[in-house]
Amino acid sequence: MVNNQTELASNRFDQSHGEAVISVRGLTKVFKDFWRRPKARAVNNVDFEVKRGEVFGLLGPNGSGKSTTIKMLLGLLYPTRGHIEVFGHSPRHVATKSRIGYLPEESYLYRYLDSKETLDFFGNLFNLNKPERRKRAEQLIEMVGLNNARSRQVGEFSKGMQRRIGLAQALINDPDLVILDEPTAGLDPIGCREIKDLIVALAKRGKTIILSSHLLSDVEDVCDRVVIYYGGKIQAQGTLKELLTTPDVTRITSPLLRRDTMKRVLDIIRSEVAQDAVSVDNPTQNLESYFLGVVEKARAAEASTSGALAGRVADYLKGGSEDPSSNQDKMLDRLTAAEGQAPRSTSSAVTKDKVDYSKLDHLSQSGGSEESSLKSKPAPSSQADLDAADDKLSSLLDGGDSKGS
Repeated sequence: MVNNQTELASNRFDQSHGEAVISVRGLTKVFKDFWRRPKARAVNNVDFEVKRGEVFGLLGPNGSGKSTTIKMLLGLLYPTRGHIEVFGHSPRHVATKSRIGYLPEESYLYRYLDSKETLDFFGNLFNLNKPERRKRAEQLIEMVGLNNARSRQVGEFSKGMQRRIGLAQALINDPDLVILDEPTAGLDPIGCREIKDLIVALAKRGKTIILSSHLLSDVEDVCDRVVIYYGGKIQAQGTLKELLTTPDVTRITSPLLRRDTMKRVLDIIRSEVAQDAVSVDNPTQNLESYFLGVVEKARAAEASTSGALAGRVADYLKGGSEDPSSNQDKMLDRLTAAEGQAPRSTSSAVTKDKVDYSKLDHLSQSGGSEESSLKSKPAPSSQADLDAADDKLSSLLDGGDSKGS
């Protein structure tokens, strides 16, 4: 049995296409003590490839070798044996490092800098000019949902907000390879969904993602292929469809059937297999889907929130691969938009303005305009009406003079 999310992840990437971004052959790392004696074999003869546009998962329990592998891919550790290529070069190649974005398991940030200053600092490390750093910082802050906290020092951030700004700094250089170590740690369910959708959006734009996470549901939602470590060795690897499909079980999904129809169907199936091998129940959704559905309904009723809201994918990350007006450029339309609200009508206000300005025009027009406006008014029906109007005006003026005296 394979759930729908796994099928979508498997269909998104075709392993037979795309160049190899990372190639690992016989990778081994042995840590030694002070006397140069072998102390721990963290990674033991590992082989795998990661291709362009792929979301590749590193799984395994604590101490299985995932973080050691990531550090060797980044050139932070030297392998004891084996061969690593990243974009056809050694991980220690300087030009190669400039094409990598890295979010470590713990966000190492300067606590007295705010969001913009933090991104400006990391952008300066990649020699981005000041206007470009500012533009990218603005887009990234909106994308990770920190617009409401842009002026706060990152030392005041919660762990979830630190993960958001950490993800932004990992993308400031527009990397071709993004390595994410526990990217959803500390995030609420909405934040987790936003980060996962962002990962998928980046992969669609040709970015290669390596994801290391203990949250298997996150890996299942976004990864195309995974490797599972244990004891420094890869115990299993392949696409999620290959690994998770149960070949000797068939699932049939249908609309709700009448009782007699269901009985006939079960009789046919039970004539072929043992009676206790067939079960009937109602399908259920996972808790994350239900939670997000509740939040969606709440947001349809409430127009605003003080929480973080993810925005569009930053323009410079799109790489021109899609139409900027495409719906895929938006992150989590069903979560971030205030649904169910029609645009406010301004027709009444516009009409009111037209009437007001028309009156002002009549009052402020010069003599020629007054004549034209008077011509447009209906003429009195007779001379008697004019005389009656003059008498009425005279009486009013006389009464006003007498009151004034």
